[in-house]
Amino acid sequence: MIESNRNRELERKIELYVEGRLSPQEVDDLWAELIDNEYYHDYLKSAVNLKKVAEEKEEDTGTDNFGSNRQVWLSAAAAILLMVGAATIFNLSTGSNEMVEPVASIELDYYRSADGSATESVDSEVVRKAISAANMGDVSEALELLKNELETTNSDHERAELLVTSGSILYNSGQFKDAIKQFESALELEYDDLILRERNYWYLGNAYFQINRLTEAKDTLEKAFELNGAYSRVAQSYIRALSAR
Repeated sequence: MIESNRNRELERKIELYVEGRLSPQEVDDLWAELIDNEYYHDYLKSAVNLKKVAEEKEEDTGTDNFGSNRQVWLSAAAAILLMVGAATIFNLSTGSNEMVEPVASIELDYYRSADGSATESVDSEVVRKAISAANMGDVSEALELLKNELETTNSDHERAELLVTSGSILYNSGQFKDAIKQFESALELEYDDLILRERNYWYLGNAYFQINRLTEAKDTLEKAFELNGAYSRVAQSYIRALSAR
């Protein structure tokens, strides 16, 4: 992204977000703004990842690296994105002719909490291994790990997490019909994790959207919206656009 096209106001919001200085409403507004801008969505992820590195270094040295070198870290995030050429923009406009596209991919290790903040916490060791394998390009190994674990666990919550992860990996591989089967199976289970259920609806709605099952996509995204969590605002934008088609 060339200097003249940089959105410094958005970069400042991302900086405040990473520092934990945004209100829940401001976080919600930021995510709604980022969902149609892949460049700055990736910018945020890089900033969060770099902050994590800084915090780990802080633990080792006892110094506040991120606090004293915040601009350095954020500039590095931008530099990383420039090198990989992450400048794709999703088509999301406003008004009566609002248009949206299904998300291009699902971040396997970057989920949003109930208040919209980012979290990379994955409790299941098997899920972590599967995510690592998928991120390294070994989709078959990732799916096999998840399948084997599904055959041994009796916990509906664990089964749901395994199925949603499996569906996400399939989604990213362009296997949308297979992804839908995993997401649908997860929704049939009984568990109390509303964050996981909301993600499940959001991902399934996008998978339906990918294969042009627009009525089902809209109905599923409405369920994500009704949970009033991290994806509620962006789901509402999609619902409006799909209703107009």
